[in-house]
Amino acid sequence: MSETSGTTGLLLNEPLLWERGGKGRCGFSMPRRDVESFPIEQGLVGAVPDFPELSEVDVVRHYTRLSQWNFGVDTGMYPLGSCTMKYNPKVNEKYASLPRFAGAHPYLPAQLVQGALRLMYDLERFLAEITGMDATSLQPAAGAQGELAGIMLIHAYLKSKGMKRSKIIVPDTAHGTNPASSALCGYRPIPVKSNEHGIISPEAVAGVMDEDVAGIMLTNPNTLGLFEENIRKISEIVHGKGGQLYCDGANMNAVMGIVQMGKVGVDVIHLNLHKTFSAPHGGGGPGSGPICVRNHLEPFLPVPRVVKENEAYVLSYDYPQSIGKVHSFYGNFGVMVKAYTYILSMGPEDLKKASQLAVLNANYIKEGLKGVFELPYDRPCMHECVLSDKRQRSYKISTLDIAKRLIDYGFHPPTIYFPLVVQGAIMIEPTETESKETLDEFIEACKSIAKEAEENPGLLLEAPTRSKVRRLDEVMAARKPCLSD
Repeated sequence: MSETSGTTGLLLNEPLLWERGGKGRCGFSMPRRDVESFPIEQGLVGAVPDFPELSEVDVVRHYTRLSQWNFGVDTGMYPLGSCTMKYNPKVNEKYASLPRFAGAHPYLPAQLVQGALRLMYDLERFLAEITGMDATSLQPAAGAQGELAGIMLIHAYLKSKGMKRSKIIVPDTAHGTNPASSALCGYRPIPVKSNEHGIISPEAVAGVMDEDVAGIMLTNPNTLGLFEENIRKISEIVHGKGGQLYCDGANMNAVMGIVQMGKVGVDVIHLNLHKTFSAPHGGGGPGSGPICVRNHLEPFLPVPRVVKENEAYVLSYDYPQSIGKVHSFYGNFGVMVKAYTYILSMGPEDLKKASQLAVLNANYIKEGLKGVFELPYDRPCMHECVLSDKRQRSYKISTLDIAKRLIDYGFHPPTIYFPLVVQGAIMIEPTETESKETLDEFIEACKSIAKEAEENPGLLLEAPTRSKVRRLDEVMAARKPCLSD
């Protein structure tokens, strides 16, 4: 690869604000006051806070330089498998920041927020239609809370039927939070291994399914990027013993507009608005993890619920079987606005096309790299592909070394060492928003790195060499984390 997007460039150091500031500097002129001045230390108990004093240019340069250290979706390709770091259209931000949305207090009476309530009401129905389900709650704050809420619904439903159960089936290709979500609801996770094709077989489910199992948590498409094609048969097995099928819908980006989960036997599915529906992902949030359910689980959805009465939208608590609140107020409303904008701007055909392009891009990456890295499951994938470092291990090069070297080539590394099903996993999700040219550059970078691993492995062991920070001592960081200064 003759030229890469990675460069040493002009990368500036930046001290802390307290180190940069100087006594008497000020970046803001206060308006003329009409009251007597009052020394701040007189109104405080204890030590006077140490505020840095900076000029305007100090502040601007500080945050500009810090921003140059970051890498995000707006910078370049961000191929984190299982995370769907797709580009976020800026029109979403425009409408989420409208004053009457962004400035609305959650305690305002319903008559003053009819637009916000209608948006939530419509979004619930959009998501139900997209998933092929019957009803939706927007309240869960993110995927893991959506999982928890989904299992709480199953628990409440089974309890209403007088069915006391203690186990949940969790495949090895499920997302890592699934066992925790089931355990928090009092269930013991029962692991099931995927077969030689990377999916769950009906026989494996039948072998552990009994009258003590509340249901199964099936990630579909799974964390290997493969569609669980036996989902109908698995659903029949689980339902035959009185259990429920929960679908982890974090990977809906691969099947949106194509697969209707309600028609293949799913009882409850959570979605990630901060993934599939283009609200920004990462940085700690906020996110949004709505749950969509079939009719028999609807009475148990969280309250309050947005309902329409006499051409007006109101918040109703009149659902005696509800599991109650799972989030303060009504969920992370700003994320809902972004997802609503995305759905309306795309429409049914383009939502479907987004899924098709996500699958096309992932398979393009897979085919381009299957002679470069080991491909444990050589079959069509969905939104992401999983490779491994098996070929590079003979040169004493690991997945971590490959990921670090990608930084020098100007690419954010993909997800590594997950899923645990594949040793030395390299999990790549290009999403639908990357062009063929970008995918080709990424493939060429990977080929160059694989060649370096064979001919000059020392380059990879020292990588990254062009980044602001070199390779960190990750063992020390885990054993002795620096949590405060």
